[in-house]
Amino acid sequence: MRTLLRPYDIVVGRRFVGPLAALLAGLIVVATDALATSAVSETPAAQPIAVPIPEAAPRPPVPAKKLFGAADRPADLAPRAIGFYSKGCLAGARALPVDGPTWQAMRLSRNRNWGHPDLLKLIEKLANDAAREDGWPGLLVGDLTQPRGGPMLTGHASHQIGLDADIWLTPMPDRRLSWEERERTAAVSMLADQLSVDPKVFTPEHVKLIKRAASYPEVDRIGVNPAIKLALCRAEGGDQPWLHKVQSWPGHHYHMHIRIKCPADSEGCTGQPPPKNSTCADAEKWYADTKAYLALPKKPAPKPQQPAKPKPPLTLADLPADCAAVLAAPPAGEARSEIKNIVVPVRKPAHRAAAKTP
Repeated sequence: MRTLLRPYDIVVGRRFVGPLAALLAGLIVVATDALATSAVSETPAAQPIAVPIPEAAPRPPVPAKKLFGAADRPADLAPRAIGFYSKGCLAGARALPVDGPTWQAMRLSRNRNWGHPDLLKLIEKLANDAAREDGWPGLLVGDLTQPRGGPMLTGHASHQIGLDADIWLTPMPDRRLSWEERERTAAVSMLADQLSVDPKVFTPEHVKLIKRAASYPEVDRIGVNPAIKLALCRAEGGDQPWLHKVQSWPGHHYHMHIRIKCPADSEGCTGQPPPKNSTCADAEKWYADTKAYLALPKKPAPKPQQPAKPKPPLTLADLPADCAAVLAAPPAGEARSEIKNIVVPVRKPAHRAAAKTP
């Protein structure tokens, strides 16, 4: 049967509904559309994802040995030893003349003939006194320190504050060495073997030289090879006051290492307590222990192990704060351009090995 539509009837789907039902259906549709629109509008907009950028790793500080090793002239400051012998620097350094009446400076290409004025006075006094009083031909002077002290690119751990000097035990020749000869001339070891000195090389004159150096009140200590310390004790017949300043240090078989006390003008200079274990009884014990060690049957070499990680080099932050001002100070004097023309030879080992302790 066919349904006749009235003007106010509304078709919902396929059904015909009356006016009230049609009104309700319309409201439901409108409400549903409104909720959908509201849900869409309340959805937060997509935010861009922040990708973290990794920070650049901090650059390691420049080793202090590179900073001080690059300085070719001293700081234009008043002379002052700053810090400790193996952790410090030197302000207002003075250069030991490369030639003196009773000394000659060696290894000039290193530019290490600088020191505190008190050290230079000591070297000149020792050279002159030993020549006049003991007949020593003259000193061959090795390393003192760099123009501004501080850690060195090669060699020494100490020699940083201008109060250390290496004095060769080889007598000065009776002529002036050329600059090239000062690079090529080899220092002679005083040792016959690991336990004893060579009497043909180490003579009573050497005993007098070391004794004279130790006799000066400003000298704090002297380092020599243990075999040389033993020879000094036996030459003197046992302990003497000056021998307590002489210490047994490994190596040091061709030179003596003289260290002076902190100068009065050097605020912030750190000295050392009196030397220990430097009696002649200690020297004899070293001899007995080393001889027994060398007599032991040789064991097979152990398997190679992972080498220990080296200590990081000293940085400027590791040194006394005043060393930054020493580095920043304007240079004093003119650069020694002649040093650049020195041809440095390839080093060969000394003809006698240094004594080694167990």
